[in-house]
Amino acid sequence: MESEIQNRQTARWRLILGSDSKSFNDVILTEEQSVMDAALAAIYDSGESGEGNANSLNKSKHGGGGKGRSMPNLAKWLTDIRTFFPQDVVSVIQSDAIERKGLTKLLLEPEMLKNIKPDLSMVGTLMALKGQIPEKSKETARELVNSVVDEIMKRMETDLRKAVTGALNKKAHSPISNFSAIDWKRTINRNLKNYDSEGQRLIPEKFYFFERSQRQKDWTVILDIDQSGSMCDSIIYSSVMGSIFASMPSLDTHVVAFDTEITDLTELCRNDPVDMLFGIQLGGGTDINKSVTYCQTLIENPRKTMFILISDLYEGGVRSGLLRRLSEMREDGLKVITLLALSDSGKPDYDVNLAKEISKLGIPCFACTPDRLPELVEAAIKGLDLKKFEHQ
Repeated sequence: MESEIQNRQTARWRLILGSDSKSFNDVILTEEQSVMDAALAAIYDSGESGEGNANSLNKSKHGGGGKGRSMPNLAKWLTDIRTFFPQDVVSVIQSDAIERKGLTKLLLEPEMLKNIKPDLSMVGTLMALKGQIPEKSKETARELVNSVVDEIMKRMETDLRKAVTGALNKKAHSPISNFSAIDWKRTINRNLKNYDSEGQRLIPEKFYFFERSQRQKDWTVILDIDQSGSMCDSIIYSSVMGSIFASMPSLDTHVVAFDTEITDLTELCRNDPVDMLFGIQLGGGTDINKSVTYCQTLIENPRKTMFILISDLYEGGVRSGLLRRLSEMREDGLKVITLLALSDSGKPDYDVNLAKEISKLGIPCFACTPDRLPELVEAAIKGLDLKKFEHQ
């Protein structure tokens, strides 16, 4: 016992003094301590200059995550910080990161943000640091995020709508120009970029129409999204997917995000996917079982419900409970899908063992690119075998 306490104290001093400390170079850190060491080294190691940049946070000597995963971006780094340190310490480290790594100018000066190339990585950074963005930069930050979301929307929307409406053999929007059937809310939201400020008028590029005969929802779609920093790209794509689903009259869409707590983002998603992204809190632990439990309360007609869990499956909650609930969903007739990632990247990092257990339940587990998503959704609604997606 005394030896264990001494080892813990020695490791603590090693973490405090960093890898530059010769006196503690021989100390062997546990996997969790190695993650903490890497997170601190990204900010405080003397090898890093005080005027570095955000990219220096993208590197790590030990990797990130409690399972030995890599640290691909700032969002993932913040996840590690929030997982292993108390909130008051997190605030200090985060402030130091902004000051030491050159993020201060980025966040404080709208002009800097305007010169940044909009991409998924930058959206992830702004999501992770949204609480640090000053008022004068918020609008510029939002414009940057919105430009990325618009590009993804253009890429996904048409094919995803065709897939759903084709599978249901109904059209959610009609090409017939019927004034009384115009979906004004969606038409205005999608055409805000065409607002003529000089003439103070909105010039629609495209109108959206509803079928007046469509009275009820045909299907329910529930998206359950892991908020871990490592899932950042998937979160961005999922928010757009949720927004597209929410705009379709034939679908009753629910969007839920989780770490160890649960946030229902359904209303935000219905209004604007950008609002949803800024409503997500990257980081913290992971309790998938708790979130699935909540999602079960949203089910009304199991055989007309599709449940999509988007997670790398590094479960911090009750694994047996999660497996039991997923099994119950499938037995009740739900279309249950586990997406290990929804992104353009290659093979995802995930808990292989838990994925195998879920797959044994007859629930497919695989990564999916946005381009293949329409095919997947259509196949699920039609009740086709989704196993083929696991091997492609």
